[in-house]
This record gives sequence, structure tokens and C-alpha cells, in this order.
Amino acid sequence: MKTVSLSSVVASEWLKLRTVRSTYALLGAGAGILLPAAGISAAMIADWDGSTAEARALFAAADPGVLVMPFAQFCLAALGALAITSEHATGMIRTSSVAVPGRRRLFAAKVVVVAALGLAAGQFIALASMAAGHLLTGDRPAPIAAGTGLADAVLQGLLLAASALVGLGLGALIRSTAGTFTALAALLFVLPALAAFLPWDVTAYMLPDLAALDAGPALLAMAGYGGAALAAGAAAGRHRDV
Repeated sequence: MKTVSLSSVVASEWLKLRTVRSTYALLGAGAGILLPAAGISAAMIADWDGSTAEARALFAAADPGVLVMPFAQFCLAALGALAITSEHATGMIRTSSVAVPGRRRLFAAKVVVVAALGLAAGQFIALASMAAGHLLTGDRPAPIAAGTGLADAVLQGLLLAASALVGLGLGALIRSTAGTFTALAALLFVLPALAAFLPWDVTAYMLPDLAALDAGPALLAMAGYGGAALAAGAAAGRHRDV
């Protein structure tokens, strides 16, 4: 049997991902949330400008990323999940497995494509959010000034890419789109809320908050989440029928 090169499989997976409407819908939603987020920030700034010094001390930063990041994170995680669950839903995974007999090669190609798209989209969204925050707040002081710097934005973009890989890994493990989306919602929204009630402060190590850590621990934690999800998905693919 002729072996299919990894580059050919990557090209095939990229073709699949860029020819389905859900990819554009999720990318558009993840980036499009910046518009209402910027509108909310602008309203906060207008309120700040008309407030007294005492009232200004009670404001939070007018940072669009506060709204953008959680929504974009779920969108990119969902995109990663759909890269594999959609094929299980339609039965096309059988065709893919016949065309690419090596399951590890097929999964590796999906990882490459999702990682590349997640990185590009994640950095665009994070940097655009940072730029919008600084443009809106201008030279206004804290606490209204957007505090996201370039290094913070890059970490946020990497977190979005890692979330896409977590979605892919969970999708390979669960195989159901609805089930994977439920698991992602629990991981991104439910577990962080429950962690606040624990006697230990572990919220910073929840997936949505990793970018708030220092760069080294943040990168290690992102790699841990993404690697664990991908390893679980790959193991499930090797030990179950398509």
C-alpha cells in the first residue's frame, strides 16, 4: 500500500477546513465580538469622562478583551472540535481513514492545521482587541486605561490557539459535536466558577485564565492542557473503530 506523505494529508485537511461554512462562521463570530466589546468600552469611557474623581476610582479598565477573550476562546475551541466531530457525524471519517490508513498521520495533520489556523486567528483577535483598547482609552489614566500590553496580548493569542487544540483533542475523544461542546462549556465556564469555592486558589490555572500567569508558567500550562487533550484523543482513536 502506498504511503501518503504528511504534507499531502495536511493539504487535504486544510482544504476540508477552509471549505466548510462553520469555519468562517466561528472565525467571524470570534473576531466580530470585538465590535460590541468596543462599544461597551466606549460607553464606559464616556461615563468616566463625565464622572467625578471619587466616582472614577470605582471604574474598571475599559478593556474590550474582557468580553472578547472568553467568547473567542469558545469559538476557536469549537472550531477545533468540529475539525473532527463533523467527520464522525457525517461518516466521512471512514473515507478519510481509507485514504490515509495511518490514523496517527491523519490526526497529526489535523493538529497541524488546527494549530496553524488557531495561532493566526488567535493572534489577530488578541492584538486587535489590545489595539482597540488602547485606541479608545488614549492617554486616560488607570483604572480606566486598558492595561493589556503587547506581551499580554501575545499570550492571549497563544491561549486561543491552545484552546483550539483542546477542542480538537476532546472532539477526537468524545466524537460527538454536542457532547464536545458541552465538555468545552464546562471546562471554560463551569469549572472556573466552581473553582472559586475551593479552599485553594486555583482559578489562575483554569484554562480561561492561563494568560494572566507569568509567561513561563502560562506556556507550560497551555502546553499541558493542549497536550493532555490531544494525547487522550489520539489514544482513543487508536483503540476504537472509526
